[in-house]
Amino acid sequence: MAELGRAALLLSLGLVAYAVVAGAHAAFHHRRRLAVSAQNALLAAFGTTLVAAVILWTALARRDFTFSYVAQHTSRKLPLGYALSAFWGGQEGSLLFWLLILTGYGALAVFLNRRQRELIAWVVPVLGGIAVFFAFMLCFISSPFGTQPAPPDGAGMVPSLQNPYMLAHPPMLYLGYVGLSIPFAFAMGALLSGRTDERWIVMTRRWTLAAWTFLGAGQLLGAHWAYVEIGWGGYYAWDPVENAAFMPWLAATAFLHSVMIQEKRGMLKVWNMVLVSLAFWLSILGTFLTRSNVVNSIHSFSQSPLGGWFLGFIAVITVFSAVLIYARLPLLRARTQLESLVSREATFLYNNLLLVAFCLTILWGVMYPVVSQAVRGETRSVSKPYYDFFLHSFGLPLLLLMGIGPLVAWRRASLRSLGRMFVVPFAFAAVTGGVLLALGYGSSAPGILAYTFCAFVAASIVLEFVRGRRATGSVVRLVARNRRRYGGYLVHVAVLLFAIGVAGSSAYQTIHEQTLKTGQSMRIAGYTLTYDRLDSVSGPNYTGFRAVLDVARGHSHVATVAPGENLYPIEGPANEASVYHDPRTLGDVFTTAQTIKGSSDIDLKVLTKPLVNLIWAAGFIFVFGSLVAMWPDAVEQRRLAERYAAAAA
Repeated sequence: MAELGRAALLLSLGLVAYAVVAGAHAAFHHRRRLAVSAQNALLAAFGTTLVAAVILWTALARRDFTFSYVAQHTSRKLPLGYALSAFWGGQEGSLLFWLLILTGYGALAVFLNRRQRELIAWVVPVLGGIAVFFAFMLCFISSPFGTQPAPPDGAGMVPSLQNPYMLAHPPMLYLGYVGLSIPFAFAMGALLSGRTDERWIVMTRRWTLAAWTFLGAGQLLGAHWAYVEIGWGGYYAWDPVENAAFMPWLAATAFLHSVMIQEKRGMLKVWNMVLVSLAFWLSILGTFLTRSNVVNSIHSFSQSPLGGWFLGFIAVITVFSAVLIYARLPLLRARTQLESLVSREATFLYNNLLLVAFCLTILWGVMYPVVSQAVRGETRSVSKPYYDFFLHSFGLPLLLLMGIGPLVAWRRASLRSLGRMFVVPFAFAAVTGGVLLALGYGSSAPGILAYTFCAFVAASIVLEFVRGRRATGSVVRLVARNRRRYGGYLVHVAVLLFAIGVAGSSAYQTIHEQTLKTGQSMRIAGYTLTYDRLDSVSGPNYTGFRAVLDVARGHSHVATVAPGENLYPIEGPANEASVYHDPRTLGDVFTTAQTIKGSSDIDLKVLTKPLVNLIWAAGFIFVFGSLVAMWPDAVEQRRLAERYAAAAA
């Protein structure tokens, strides 16, 4: 089995190498049959990579400990679902997962756009070049098919990874990371072929949206995993690898807004090439940070041999994209210029600048320990206040621009039209801010500003839907006629809910810790928690305890929570938090417990987090809005077909 897996990967390497060499030769010399052959090689590479993936999944399911990878990441008592998730839980398996998605994405994207022969001829070698790197790593540097004499049992899986969210969070991120290779490949293909009009953007818009959606949903799943599993009561710690997923999402967000200006006004062509390259570059950087051990993170694979190889690949991508953009600058000149600083395209540009600035400040925070070590010989890192400062500095203006942009006209807006458009949102925001201050929520300036700006944006979105409904007579018909626009507004609603949830759960949370004996109580933020008893628990591969507590509000019982700990014989202990979701506050009562050695007393930690559940609700709306924006639109497709037919004539 292992030999078959190695052979499949070697065949994949040969096929993608052929796609690079034959595809580049065919594109340069306009050899159509050879170009089709290169495309078929890319498709076949997905098949051979899938064979290797099935072999590894089979070995994980059977707990075949003759595979070194299986022995390192599973055990006999590990439940089947978690054993299968070990595919992406380790270094070698995650590289194979990356290659599997990359070849699958590449084959599908090329097949769906095969009629654009001149552009696709160059896209194939670019995708093949990316695949060559990962296939080479799997064949010669970090193979999942290494073998050994089978030990009696495996090393098991890290306890924190034995959580249902780990079945979905990493695949979502990988689908997002790898998905950004498609718009990058088409952008580079457009530069190589000299076809730098908007066609490559139209062909990859849904691919970019899909990758962006996967990245966003993956981060929210990861945030919820951290919230319920690690036991610290938070959902985002500005960890380097968390940031590594956040940065390409920010760059892709800027790109999705910026391409609208290019499609509408023929502007920002160079900027869009830079953004799509930056998003892909950051996705590779995220993989580098995860596997290089260059920064400290709970996500990183330690002592990895891959760091230098990834650093070299990042350098190649940087030089390749920069040289190509520079060489094609004459073809990327804008057809029109920015006519006014008060226009929709100007607000989109401000949005882009803030997103990229925020992205780069996070990048500096992540890389600062590396720079410090190289320059001063000592490792220093930036802390949470650094990131929080820039979150407020860039996040609040971005929030405000979400409400301004849709109301401002293209090209140029008059002061009279601005006043007419903004009077209702401004009044609603002012009333909201005044009411919150009167109710005593002014202790946190960022929190009150976030709520006020959210009120402004919410009012502007509602106005857009009201105006559109007057013209069409139905909200459903309105959305159906312009899915891209109103799907985007739904995503903005998700961002509003997310911002409200973050502001409420961070600015107005309360924390209390106390040692309790059986029958004793703790009071916090209007809740009373009474320690009832200590229960023993057991699972398929662990034993542990749960501290059972009654939760009351006033004199009424509202819930029972049972925080505790699991002890895994092979992997070690893990905290198990227990959470009560309060529908009244849309928040949580979050609890963790540790036993006092030699007794049944517990050390209880409780956090109340108002509005935190709006964050998770925002995730559902975010995905729904993205799907609406991605859904095929016959009217749009007809308009684009007519536009490009006229251009070709």
